[in-house]
Amino acid sequence: MPAHSVPAELSHVASAVRVRSRSRRNLRAWGLAGLFMLPALVLYAVFVLFPIVQAARYSLYDWNGLQAMDKFVGLANFQRALSDPVFLGAVSHNALIVVLSLVLQVPFALGIALMLNRRFPGRAVLRLIFFAPYVIAEVITAIVWSLILQPNGLADHFLTTIGLGDAYHPWLADPATVLVALFFIITWKYFGFHMILLLAGLQGIPRELEEAAAIDGATRRQALRYVTLPLLGPTIRVSVFLSIIGSLQLFDLVWVTTRGGPVNASNTMAVYMFDRGFVRFQFGYGSAVAVILFLICFVLALAYQRWVLRRDTEGATTYG
Repeated sequence: MPAHSVPAELSHVASAVRVRSRSRRNLRAWGLAGLFMLPALVLYAVFVLFPIVQAARYSLYDWNGLQAMDKFVGLANFQRALSDPVFLGAVSHNALIVVLSLVLQVPFALGIALMLNRRFPGRAVLRLIFFAPYVIAEVITAIVWSLILQPNGLADHFLTTIGLGDAYHPWLADPATVLVALFFIITWKYFGFHMILLLAGLQGIPRELEEAAAIDGATRRQALRYVTLPLLGPTIRVSVFLSIIGSLQLFDLVWVTTRGGPVNASNTMAVYMFDRGFVRFQFGYGSAVAVILFLICFVLALAYQRWVLRRDTEGATTYG
């Protein structure tokens, strides 16, 4: 054997040993990570995946939740839901709330965040006041606002006191105004969350960039448009995503405040699902509505992740 071939063979052997050792370490690391993730995966499977599968199964039956589930109807429940004017009206109400949230609620939260990002006395107190409604339970919020907006309630007395008693309106009892009143309550409840989220994003932007823009002659509005908002883009996109999903899954406030009334004028998909499934004992049909709601949220989440959030996640990924 030539002498020069011995070091080459030793080099190949050493390389193979290193590869095998690295593979063994990677396998051990993945096994350890899987062991730590196992409790969370079990909980996720039991409380998320299993209910989804069961709901899909129930949706194929005409079942009242009490008797044996033996009346298979296939896709009839889905056809019934998609042809029901009440359900289609609930879908339109969710869509309207989504649009209003994106057009009014998120920009309002952004404006308040921009204001509170500046230094002035009482800033911490205002942050607390604006964020406080978010930590109040939805049921308590609904009950309090129902009492405020009811006839002879606080709103009625306030308008009468300032000489505008004729301006009072039964906001929650009129089909023409109930959605407006509900959106006001929703905004009061949730805008503080978006404000804090956006405020955290603003505080992550170095002030030196705005100061450099000012030195270059940019006005405050130009600095906001060309420096602050682009850098705040990832936070805004996350806030928009949470607003969309939350508006589609809206239930607590509507159910406690109006139960979808009057005459289905404030129905949402989640309220409609609960009413059909747990109030009228149409569990098969209610499960079909739940599957439709899940598919809508799932498709929107995937599409938003694919075309909107993808560049944020790619920009945050580092490759070694």
